[in-house]
Amino acid sequence: MSKPGKAVFLSYASQDAEAARRIAEALRAAGVEVWFDQSELVGGEAWDTKIRRQIGSCALFVPVVSASTQARLEGYFRLEWKTAAQRTHTMADERVFLLPVVIDSTRDAEASVPAEFKNVQWTRLPSGETPPVFVARVKRLLEGGSGPPDSSDEDRRVNEPPPMHGTEGWWDALRRRKVVQWGILYVACAWSSL
Repeated sequence: MSKPGKAVFLSYASQDAEAARRIAEALRAAGVEVWFDQSELVGGEAWDTKIRRQIGSCALFVPVVSASTQARLEGYFRLEWKTAAQRTHTMADERVFLLPVVIDSTRDAEASVPAEFKNVQWTRLPSGETPPVFVARVKRLLEGGSGPPDSSDEDRRVNEPPPMHGTEGWWDALRRRKVVQWGILYVACAWSSL
């Protein structure tokens, strides 16, 4: 068991239980405490209080985003997501709390999630397969590390979006990755120094 306040809360739609279980098992195998409820939704005030307390005291909140969550416009996981997003309003900007993962080809730009989720880097864990680099990142964050993950090749592969499909062009992909914004900022700074 981890120290109080060092747990990871894993939030998912019931259809994604198997992928969420894989993520939980990988983290637990590395000694990370994971709050991953596999029981049927109990409901009621006691259940709701327990969940809110766990979200209020966990160190990292990991929402599992997928086609299943996209298809469900209502679900208890949405209440969990909104509660976690609301908690970020009392945190400093450099505090890492939200760690969204996508288990399929769902695109973050179009995902039906709280706005706060879109302000942080997402990780792709296809079908819940959890590479050691993700586990290491979680452990580093739980130990008080912050900032972006190491820039190793493996890290980049874990976090890169899936190949583009359909009508998304290269400009949209760059903008989504914030490359365009940084490039514009660089040009503006270079121009002002002339």
